[in-house]
Amino acid sequence: MWSDTRLGGSLDNLAELLSRTRVYTPDGDEGAVPQLSTHRIVILNHDDKTAIPYAKGEGASLMIADMVSPDYGWLRSLDRTESVCILFKAGKACEGYFTCEDILKQASKAMDILEKHYMDEDHVMVFDNAMTHLKRADDALTNWGEGQKPTNWGIEVNVVGEDGKPMHGLDGAVLKKKVPMGNGKFTDESPQSLYYPEGHKCAGVFKGMAVILEEMLYNEPDFVGVKSLLKIACKACGFQAIFFPKFHCELNFIEQCWGYSKCVYHEFPMSSKEADLEQNILQALDSVPLVAICRFSTHSLRFMDAYRKGLNGKQAAWASKKYHGHRVLPETLMRDLTEAGLVEQVQF
Repeated sequence: MWSDTRLGGSLDNLAELLSRTRVYTPDGDEGAVPQLSTHRIVILNHDDKTAIPYAKGEGASLMIADMVSPDYGWLRSLDRTESVCILFKAGKACEGYFTCEDILKQASKAMDILEKHYMDEDHVMVFDNAMTHLKRADDALTNWGEGQKPTNWGIEVNVVGEDGKPMHGLDGAVLKKKVPMGNGKFTDESPQSLYYPEGHKCAGVFKGMAVILEEMLYNEPDFVGVKSLLKIACKACGFQAIFFPKFHCELNFIEQCWGYSKCVYHEFPMSSKEADLEQNILQALDSVPLVAICRFSTHSLRFMDAYRKGLNGKQAAWASKKYHGHRVLPETLMRDLTEAGLVEQVQF
């Protein structure tokens, strides 16, 4: 059985938001929804994907990062002059890889567009569990890798250049440096340094977990509840950020949007020019109709509801296919599972 601990509570968070989102029929039309005293919520899914022009050979490739919702389609300004779509050549010898700094810039651009063009609705952005999305501040509190005894311990971070990109050594490896961890706080809001202060015989040295635990810092709220940089940035602008559970691409309907666009892309004439690759990718993305995006979204919502009801992956896939016109599974679910011979796999 899928538990809230396994899914990190993210599905329950999303389920609470659905009462304020639009409901779409299988034809993509907006269904009947109750009147709200607050703004409607629009949920936007984010993901990045590598686009490869040919099935074989090294060739050119582009990394795509974008956001989509069943309400707006791909996130663009109303006049289509502003976009959050990012295309870049991925690789150490090209433009590097999508970093936390890149996702923060993209999220900032998305929030600017939403505040400017879609101010009458509230917005929630959902990201996958990639390390670049979950990255905390370099000096954020953590209990991972800390020494038990006093030591010159610090947090290893990338060395970045003036352009904000990681710097590489002669061997091609990313250069690293160590920085001290930031201060903690006790429940009375008084600061707690994790390093011995000036004047101490071990000034500047990390105290070690034995001392820190003795000072009762380990269980302090600020120690165990450190937020990612992405969540902090979204909250500062009045937006909410949620992360999908790990290893559940079926919950992010943007994956189906990628699949649709790839089918369209393969219909374009083959070309070895990178300019053609970029133009074809953008045209393929724009070719995904809004009605298809609505269907993809509903399909993912059925999986979410199935997992929240205790179904496993096989049962969730069966239920999603059977009840393809609904975003929430019916009350007859258990009876139908029994008749299909799948109910014995459910645990309560």
